[in-house]
Amino acid sequence: MNLITFTFTLVALISLILMALAFWLPTLNPDNEKVSPYECGFDPLGSARLPFSLRFFLVAILFLLFDLEIALLLPLPWGYQLDSPLTTSLWAGTILSLLALGLIYEWLQGGLEWAE
Repeated sequence: MNLITFTFTLVALISLILMALAFWLPTLNPDNEKVSPYECGFDPLGSARLPFSLRFFLVAILFLLFDLEIALLLPLPWGYQLDSPLTTSLWAGTILSLLALGLIYEWLQGGLEWAE
């Protein structure tokens, strides 16, 4: 049997098995909480005009900032292969220190506390 044919057959078989498990396993033990829709911590059956939690917004923004940090630092290993890896390290350290200072500031201001 050809190696490429075997690989495609194996991939298709594993994919079909995983899809069948994904459809079969959740129906074994349905729970009222599991089958209800989840809308970012809000009750989906309540009023849509409730005030938006500023703390939830702040945590979402912090997540986006640290996600952006990962995206900015992702090419760092390839940056060490440049002529001047010191410049790459300097910019990476600057990004990390600015984010660390921002996190410390938020922590000291109490922005990460859920309960007051």
